[in-house]
Amino acid sequence: MGRAFVYVILGGGVAAGYAALEFARRGGYSRGELCIISEEAVAPYERPALSKGYLLPEGAARLPGFHTCVGANDELLTTKWYKEQGIELVLGTKVISADVRRKTLLTATGETISYKTLIIATGARALKLEEFGIQGSDAENICYLRNIDDADKLVNAMKSCSGGNAVVIGGGYIGMECAAALVTNKIRVTMVFPEKHCMGRLFTPKIAEYYENYYTSKGVTFVKGTVLTSFEKDTTGKVTAVILKDGKHLPADMVVVGIGIRANTSLFEGQLVMSMENGGIKVNGQMQTSDSSVYAVGDVAAFPIKLFDGDIRRLEHVDSARRTARHAVAAILEPSKTRDIDYLPFFYSRVFTLSWQFYGDNVGEVVHFGDFTSSSPRFGAYWVNKDRITGAFLEGGSREEYEAVSVAVCRKAKVANMDELGKQGLEFAIQESQKQMPDGGLAIGEKPTYAWHATAGVVAAVSIAAIGYWYGRKRRRW
Repeated sequence: MGRAFVYVILGGGVAAGYAALEFARRGGYSRGELCIISEEAVAPYERPALSKGYLLPEGAARLPGFHTCVGANDELLTTKWYKEQGIELVLGTKVISADVRRKTLLTATGETISYKTLIIATGARALKLEEFGIQGSDAENICYLRNIDDADKLVNAMKSCSGGNAVVIGGGYIGMECAAALVTNKIRVTMVFPEKHCMGRLFTPKIAEYYENYYTSKGVTFVKGTVLTSFEKDTTGKVTAVILKDGKHLPADMVVVGIGIRANTSLFEGQLVMSMENGGIKVNGQMQTSDSSVYAVGDVAAFPIKLFDGDIRRLEHVDSARRTARHAVAAILEPSKTRDIDYLPFFYSRVFTLSWQFYGDNVGEVVHFGDFTSSSPRFGAYWVNKDRITGAFLEGGSREEYEAVSVAVCRKAKVANMDELGKQGLEFAIQESQKQMPDGGLAIGEKPTYAWHATAGVVAAVSIAAIGYWYGRKRRRW
């Protein structure tokens, strides 16, 4: 028993939806030649909504309101849309093995699905506490957040916990965004993580201090530099307390765990070249793997970043998923016209009334600027390496200011004086963005490519940041 397709997209996350839209717009396939295989029971959706609008106490986001590709101000791809486009959705289906040489996938039901070209969009999975030697995370009031089912469990836990205590394990993206959601749902929150400050992979101590103080003003308690070792449970198996390494007991009516993710590469290990340093499937600038008929996109792909002199990176963010998916489809359908991807790493988040964006790489000496004391903050930082801007962070900027910052990073703007850079602050980026293409080879790509990316990145950020408002409305325009 089996089916055959020309193109198969394996995985049903953000990247799958954007790849499907790119296929539909470019053509190049006939009805029934393209399919998406997903373990989830629903069509691809904008995953960032799960830690934002989906967790709101009122007017919460619900499907079909946030299927891809509305996060980029584009079409809403419902199951009806896929049917109209002749794209087959194979949902609720787990692939248990892949044979790259034979170009086949085997599902848990025993069906063999063959392809001519495969796009791996398997994304990543949430790391579980058991992987760190801590048992008991299957308790009904311990929550992770990676998919719709996880989000539903989290919502139900919050509803039964109003006025109670929640412990958030982890100080990264998921931890920070879930903590904000819990507070909004009138739940007391304690965050526990081993690092010295929150968002340790990105934030400087000074930037982290601002956000931690802001969260503290909202009632969040931080317990840093330690880890949990076990749980206390009642007779029904529900967690009642989190026990830390120093012996401290934290009362808990619910626990949210956000301790990182791991790329879903297991189906292809030993068959495709992996990036051992990055934990993903290694691809070239066309998103093509070591097998010419297989491409990888999104969280699972480790690809060269031109801005970093071709260094291979695996980026865990929705913007990367969208861009790499679109690029792979372009490379598949029009290889002679598609140049290597020229991507500016871009990250953002919105919690409470705060909203920040980061571009580039956080390597080099840091120069902070702006007002870190205001209740309506507008501050940021530049990372400078060998007298060039390598990365930039901005909180509270306008669309034009975010775009200016991205341009400064794209151009690797030259810094003549570090002290003066701190005094100029955001004005440095604004002046840089108003220049013509700089002399001396400062441009790292064609200006239209970077100008488009800067603008598109800002639009995407604004779109997803507003997801709780737009998608939570009872009356929608779609």
